[in-house]
Amino acid sequence: MSSNPGWRARLRYEFDKSMAAGPIALIGWLAVISLIVIVLAGLFLALTRIAPEGGEPVGFLEGAWESLMRTMDAGAMGGDMGWGFRGVSLFVTIAGIFVFSALIGVLSSGLENKLDELRKGRSVVLEQDQTIILNWSPSIFDVISELVIANTSRKKPRIVIMANKDKVEMEDEIAAKVADLRNTRVICRSGDPTDLYDLSIVNPQTSRSVIVLSPDGDDPDSQVVKSVLALVNDPNRRQKPYRIAAEIRDSKNADVARIVGGSELQLVLADGLISRIVVHSSRQAGLSAVYSELLDFDGCEIYTVEQPGLTGKSFAAAVMAYEASTLIGVRDEAGAVHINPAANRVFLPNERAIIIAEDDDAIKSGDANLNVDKDAIVAAVPRVSGPERTLILGWNRRGPIITFELSRYVAPGSLLTIAADTPELEADIAALKVANDHMAVEYSIIDTGNRTALEALDIPNYDHVLVLGYSDHMAPQPADTRTLVTLLQLRKIAEEAGQHIGVVSEMTDVRNRELAEVTRADDFVVSNKLVSLMLAQASENESMAAIFDELLDEEGSEIYMRPVSDYVSIDQPVNFYTICLSALRRGEIAIGYRRQREDDPDHRNLGGVVVNPVKSEKLLYSARDRVIVLAHD
Repeated sequence: MSSNPGWRARLRYEFDKSMAAGPIALIGWLAVISLIVIVLAGLFLALTRIAPEGGEPVGFLEGAWESLMRTMDAGAMGGDMGWGFRGVSLFVTIAGIFVFSALIGVLSSGLENKLDELRKGRSVVLEQDQTIILNWSPSIFDVISELVIANTSRKKPRIVIMANKDKVEMEDEIAAKVADLRNTRVICRSGDPTDLYDLSIVNPQTSRSVIVLSPDGDDPDSQVVKSVLALVNDPNRRQKPYRIAAEIRDSKNADVARIVGGSELQLVLADGLISRIVVHSSRQAGLSAVYSELLDFDGCEIYTVEQPGLTGKSFAAAVMAYEASTLIGVRDEAGAVHINPAANRVFLPNERAIIIAEDDDAIKSGDANLNVDKDAIVAAVPRVSGPERTLILGWNRRGPIITFELSRYVAPGSLLTIAADTPELEADIAALKVANDHMAVEYSIIDTGNRTALEALDIPNYDHVLVLGYSDHMAPQPADTRTLVTLLQLRKIAEEAGQHIGVVSEMTDVRNRELAEVTRADDFVVSNKLVSLMLAQASENESMAAIFDELLDEEGSEIYMRPVSDYVSIDQPVNFYTICLSALRRGEIAIGYRRQREDDPDHRNLGGVVVNPVKSEKLLYSARDRVIVLAHD
C-alpha cells in the first residue's frame, strides 16, 4: 500500500467516515445530492432560456423552484409542454425518485432501529423516588409483590429493574407471575448492573432505594459486590447516601461487601438467614410463621420511628405505653440497634423506637387503657434442657451452617444424624464445624425418598426432623418434588408408629407449600420467599438487617414460643397487658401468641400465630397455647 495515497483514496476515505455516522449522515448526503440537482437544473433553465410550450423563460430562482417541485413529486411534470422543458423535468424527476426513495428507506430503517433500541430497554429512566432492582433471580417476583404492597399509600410509585435479560422477556414474566401491580408501575431495562454506563440508564441518582439480587450462574456474590462498587464509587454519584439492600449467599464474602458498601449497604446473608430460621423453627414449631409475619408488608411490620414522648422514660414503662403496637428495642443516636434492652434503660433524646405495628400511622403512645391483673401472673418455673436427637434428611450448601447453628443451642450429649445421597456428602461431613462438644454428628448415605431406607433410621426416636431440599443439584421444582416425596413417606411412618414426629421442611417455591400441607409437617421454611421479604423490608427500613441479625443471633435476644401457663394463670380470661408485665419481670418482651384451635380459620395457614395483638383484649388460653417472646435465653 502506498504511503502517500491519492486524492481519490482520500475522498473515498472521508466519504466512508461520514457514512459511518449513521442515518443522519446519509440523509445529509441525499440532501446535498438533491440540492446539486436543483441548482444545476435551475441554472440550466436560466441560461438556456428553455420554457414550457406557450410559456415565458424562467430565471434561476423560478427554475430552481420548478425543479424542487418535480424532485418532490413525480406527478408534477405531467402537464409540462415542450420537449426541451420535458427533458429537463424528466432528468430532475428521475433524480428526485432516486433521492426520495433512498430517503424513505433511510427513515424507515432508522425508525425500525430506534424501535428496536427501545425494545432492548436502553433508554434512560427519568423517574423520581424509584426503587431499583439489579439482577434477575427467582426471588424477584416476591420482591416486586412485597414492594407493591408497601407502595399502596405512595403517589405514583415506580420499580425499575435492570438485568442481563431481554426487556420484553422480563416484562412478560412479571405480567405472568405478579398478579396485581395495583398503583405501581414496573419499568424494565436491559444492561449489565456492574457497568457504570449501564447503571446510569436506571438513574440511581434519584432513587429511593436499591435492591441487588444474587443472580443465577457461577460466582453470583462477585456480581453483587461489583454492582455495589459501581453504585457507591461512581464519580458522578449524588452526595446523599444511597439505601442499598444486597443479597450475599456465602458469608465469607460479607466482609468484602461491607468494605465496598460501607454505611450505605444492608447485607442480607441469604444462606445464613434461611439456615438460622430452619434451626429455630425445628426447635419451635410454627416459628417460621412469626418471621414471615414480621417480614410481610401485608401484616404487622417493624418500624424504626422517632417517639419524642418516650424521652426520659424507662424501657419497661415505654413497653406498657402502647396498646395497638409493640415496642421491642431502641436505635441509638449512633445507629446501633438494641433489641430487648434492660428494663430500666432510659430513652435519650434523638433515639428512635423499634416498634411492631400494623402501620406507622397506628403507632401511638400514651393512650393505653392499662388494666393489669397482677394476681393472674405466676412465678417463673426454671426448665432444664436435656440432650436432643436431630435428624437431617437431604443436603445442600446450607447444611454446614445449619449444623453449626444447631450445635450452639443443644445440651451436652445431643446427636445429629445426617442422611442424604449427594455426591459430595462425605467430603462435606468431614469438613463440618460445630460450636462446641455438646453434639455428636453421624451420617448415612441413603435415598431419602425410599421408604425402606427411612424406616431403617428409626425416625420416631428422633426429637426433631429437618428435611432439606436438593437445591444445589436440582432445579427448584424437581427439588421441591423430591422433598414432598420424603415428607409423604415421613407422614406414613408416623401414622404406622402411632405417634407425632416433629418435622420442619425447607421449600424453595412458596406455591409448593400448599401442596405440602397434606404431609402434615409442623412447619415449612420457604427459602426464596423469606429472602425476598427480607430484601424488600431492608429497602424500606435502613435498620432491618441489623434488627434481624440480633433476632437470629444466639448471643442476642431471640424469638421463643413458651407455654402461656408459664406466665399467667389460664383458668380465666386475661388481657395481653398482663402477659406483657409478666414477661417484663423476666427480662423478656411478649410480642404475640399462638392459640392452636382446629376450628380457627387461620389455623391451617398461620398455625394460630398472632403477632402484635391488641393488649386490652381478654382471651382464655389453654395448656397448648404459647406466648411469643423476645428473650436472651
